Amino acid sequence: MQEHGFSSPAQVVGYLAFALGVVSFLQKNDRRLKGAVALQAATYALHFALLGSVTAMAASLVTLSRAVLSLRTRSPWVAALLIAVNVVLGITFARHPAAWLPIAASSVGTLAFFLLHGITMRVVLLGGTLLWLTNNLVLGSVGGTLLELVIGAVNASTIVRISREDAKTD
Repeated sequence: MQEHGFSSPAQVVGYLAFALGVVSFLQKNDRRLKGAVALQAATYALHFALLGSVTAMAASLVTLSRAVLSLRTRSPWVAALLIAVNVVLGITFARHPAAWLPIAASSVGTLAFFLLHGITMRVVLLGGTLLWLTNNLVLGSVGGTLLELVIGAVNASTIVRISREDAKTD
């Protein structure tokens, strides 16, 4: 694996993914969350390509597809197809156990986007965030690590905000 300094093109793209990810998880509306995640995933794919991680890049492209498709359908069949694509990508590109982390993260996110909504969706996405965080630490992704740390915190905060709003309407 190559070394990438804090100001390398790979890391700069990671910082952009970081900013887009924060904006994503500030969204209380599920549709806006999914749209913002699509933009963030596209940027993440470029970041991982520049870092030389084909598996993380491929998982990010599946995440992009998942976000866009989940705006149009909540079909469990589409979710199953995307998870199957993730598994095939893992089998094809994963050369060590840690390379399965983004595959698992993207698969967890697929389940969340297609089968869940509201707080439950965000809690499951938090689990995917932990998988991406571990992946980014292994890869040495500065922006990605910061992104997942902040996404975790922002997502948890949004979960609390939605819970409070729901409690007020009960």
